[in-house]
Amino acid sequence: MLREKLKNYNIILASGSPRRQAFFKELSIDFTICVKEVNETYPPALQRSDITDFLSRLKASAFLNLRENDILITSDTIVWKDKIALGKPKNFEEAKQMLQNLSGQMHEVITSVSFTSKNFQTTVNDITKVWFKPLSEAEINFYIKTYKPFDKAGSYGIQEWIGYIGIEKIEGCYFNVMGLPTRLVYKTLTEIAAR
Repeated sequence: MLREKLKNYNIILASGSPRRQAFFKELSIDFTICVKEVNETYPPALQRSDITDFLSRLKASAFLNLRENDILITSDTIVWKDKIALGKPKNFEEAKQMLQNLSGQMHEVITSVSFTSKNFQTTVNDITKVWFKPLSEAEINFYIKTYKPFDKAGSYGIQEWIGYIGIEKIEGCYFNVMGLPTRLVYKTLTEIAAR
C-alpha cells in the first residue's frame, strides 16, 4: 500500500536498531540502511521531547549530500523520569541503578522521528507512559545478566522478559516504547507521498 505510494522515493533508514529495521519491514516499506556516527549531546536546558527532537535532527545533520528523491529517517528515544533523561546504560551497575529507579514507578518513553529531504524536514514525536511493578534485586540482576540491555534507553526492552513480568500498564503507543511510533511514521510518510 504505502510501498506503491513511495515508489518514486528512496527511503534511507539511519538506524542500526534491529527493532526499527524490523518495523520498517513489517510496515511494507522499501528502504536502505545507512548509519553515520554523531556525538549525541544536547543543550542541558532541553527537556522531554525537545531532547529527542534535537537528537533526531542532529543525526540527520550528518547526511550532507541527499539526492532529490531521498527521504532520510532518523530517530531517538529516551526514558524520562523525575526531569532526567535516561539513555543507554554504560555497564551493569548503571543498568541496575536505572531499573531500581524505574521499579514501582511511572516513567515516560519519548521517541522523535525526523524525515529529512533535500527540500524539507519534518519531525514528529510520541510519548508513552509506562508503569513498572516493584522489581526485586534478583529480578533486576537476572534480567541484566540474561538480556544485556546496554543498547536500550532506560535499560530495558518492553518486548523482553522484564516487560512480561514487570510492566503493570502502559498509556499510549506500545511500539513507541520499543523505539518507533509506527502509526506516526506511517501517517507522516503517507502525507509526504501525497505532496
